[in-house]
Amino acid sequence: MRLIRAKWLYPRGLFGRSLMLVIMPVLLLQIVTTYAFYDRHWDSVTKRLTRTLVGDIGFLIAALEQHKDAETRQILFFTAARFMQMSVTINPGEDIADKPMPPPPLFSLLERVLSRQIEDRLGRPYTIDSRSYEDAVEVRIQLDDGVLRVLARERRLFSTTTYAFLMWMFGSSLVLVSIAIVFLRGQIRPIRQLAKAAENFGKGRDVADFRPSGAREIRRAGAAFLVMRERIQRQIAQRTEMLAGVSHDLRTPLTRMKLQLAMLGDSDEVRDLKRDVLEMERMVQGYLAFARGQDMESATPTDLSRLLGEIVGDAARKGAKVVFNADEGIVVPLRPVAFRRCVNNLVDNALRYARQVSVEARRLPDSVIVDIDDDGPGIPAHKREDAFRPFRRLDDARNQDDGGGVGLGLAIARDIVRGHGGEISLLDSPMGGLRAQIRLPV
Repeated sequence: MRLIRAKWLYPRGLFGRSLMLVIMPVLLLQIVTTYAFYDRHWDSVTKRLTRTLVGDIGFLIAALEQHKDAETRQILFFTAARFMQMSVTINPGEDIADKPMPPPPLFSLLERVLSRQIEDRLGRPYTIDSRSYEDAVEVRIQLDDGVLRVLARERRLFSTTTYAFLMWMFGSSLVLVSIAIVFLRGQIRPIRQLAKAAENFGKGRDVADFRPSGAREIRRAGAAFLVMRERIQRQIAQRTEMLAGVSHDLRTPLTRMKLQLAMLGDSDEVRDLKRDVLEMERMVQGYLAFARGQDMESATPTDLSRLLGEIVGDAARKGAKVVFNADEGIVVPLRPVAFRRCVNNLVDNALRYARQVSVEARRLPDSVIVDIDDDGPGIPAHKREDAFRPFRRLDDARNQDDGGGVGLGLAIARDIVRGHGGEISLLDSPMGGLRAQIRLPV
């Protein structure tokens, strides 16, 4: 369970994961190096410097206890200031217990090490103040006749190379990480371009400006994508041409059959043959419509609201009752002729079996939804997927053969929508009939 939860902490993008692979070793190295430096170098140097300072203070205390006269003590103070870099004074008659100092900071390495050295080597009451002065440390030590006050510069207790080492270490790491970020962006860019090209091709958009670039493996993937695109386009073109050719060739013998039947007179057998010929003619027209739906029309930014309004207007001029409602300014890349054919098929199919039809379009953050609702008999839920199969006419009242079609309307609509990278589904309509919902990616 812990491993599963930890996966949520990983970056989801390739750039983030690659950057993590670069930063984590550097960060781990910084932590280990800093700890080793702090524990070894810094602690050792601080101990040696504080040991030297405490030794100078001890020497000064021994000399002051041997020479009580003021003149000799002034010479000792001057000597300490000149050669030991310490400012030394004595407060006669003062007791260190009268002016206790606040406890040292919890993480103060200097006061901790200095306190240990004073306790081990001097064994006298003392106080340390490293906060009242900007660049100095005050040490007060109890003597027999007063309190010795020593003010020493911090440079006597700290190595100046400590901060320089840390600055160089973190600075160089920052520079290396910055270079790695720039390099990784250059390596990730071809992958993003390949992903965008594949996404656009899946949405039926033109990707003619894509060129393989980047590392050798990425170039191979890009070249494979281009080959795949050409094969798919060639296969679609061949299927379209074949279907259109077959459908066109069938129209000639059908025309001859209609002429011959017209010359045979009127009988039950002739009427049956005429109905069969009309059925075959509708099927041929369906083939041609299906073939036109496969045309490789270029996708262009299209005002979807205006396109749907024109379709509804055409239906209204034919006497149909269609309610239209759409958000303004819905512009998406579409193949206008093919998409118009798709929506026309859906609207015509709804008008064939319903009295009232509604067309609505709305924009979502990541997609565009087009709903075609009607108040007709609908299609049972378990048979809706079969309705998309070519030449499949169901037995329900909505799909009985009444001469309206040969079962290609929904198949053509789905094929066009999927060619735009979207999806179409059949749902229950709030009007009581069927809802055909088109979802297009933005």
